[in-house]
Amino acid sequence: MSESTAPKIIDVHAHAVLELTEGAAGAAGPELGTTDDGVPFYRVGDYRLMGVKYAGSPFMDVDVRLAAMDAAGIELQVLSPNPITYFNDLPADAAADFARKHNDGLAELVGKHKGRLLAAAQLPVQDIAASVAEARRAVRDLGMPGVYIDTDPAGRTLDDPELDPLYEALVDLDAPLFVHPSPLGKNGPADDPRLRRFDLDLTFGFAYEETLAVAAIVFGGVLERHPGLDVCISHGGGAAAFVSGRFARAVEKRPWATKALRDNGFDHYYKRIWFDTHVHDEESLELLVKHAGTERLVFGTNFAGWDSGAGEHPAGDLGPTLTANAARLLRL
Repeated sequence: MSESTAPKIIDVHAHAVLELTEGAAGAAGPELGTTDDGVPFYRVGDYRLMGVKYAGSPFMDVDVRLAAMDAAGIELQVLSPNPITYFNDLPADAAADFARKHNDGLAELVGKHKGRLLAAAQLPVQDIAASVAEARRAVRDLGMPGVYIDTDPAGRTLDDPELDPLYEALVDLDAPLFVHPSPLGKNGPADDPRLRRFDLDLTFGFAYEETLAVAAIVFGGVLERHPGLDVCISHGGGAAAFVSGRFARAVEKRPWATKALRDNGFDHYYKRIWFDTHVHDEESLELLVKHAGTERLVFGTNFAGWDSGAGEHPAGDLGPTLTANAARLLRL
């Protein structure tokens, strides 16, 4: 992409909710509704997200989204699956059906707004062969630049060898992998109900999952096995920048570190991961820049979400760098 045609800012972290997918997972929903007291909810299986107004918001109304993007100075935005509707626990066939319907609908939506919207694909991660097939269809047939998965896809860690065929396919497709956690569920983690207090499942819980994702990718040798894979983790990779020194020391001292990891060091692989800058705080961003560098940072907002950064200055002085990076990541 030439400088004359480069968007003024690219937002890679924006979720979409599609009306056409309501009920597409059968009894699991999704279902958009309102309580008797007038409180909006979004149900997925037994989980209810309360108080979030999707209808008429940028999540569901593309005209409202585009107007809000204009107000925020965002030229191009990547729409991704709602993490609540990853459906990692559905039967594989049902998950594949939902992913196809979702991806078809999202591709049709962004196709009507070329130059403003792109889309990333949902995958039925219960079935890796089906995920590979859907990734190929989404990228080659639907024109999607990448795919989204959870930090623990269908109960696996991101370094699980079962995921290697998917990673190989993404390298072959020259398509990036976006990793974003899903909420921890209505009851919180079974072993730590403390994360259900004070919305810690959304604030610290997401950071916890993203930090575990960094650890799995680096310590688990994902980038060693797949050097051509581009992985982008949400929210600056959680707390990984803060604990990067301890992670580096662990590589030097702990017996599980592979020879390649010891020889190259933690930073070698950590700096090969992409991160969005949706961290809410200038000093947190400075810490991320200090440890991860700027070459693989991209702008993200969680657009229209409860913690949206869309109203903040779009990336500040880093704006041109983040936009150029996003263009590379998305193969624009």
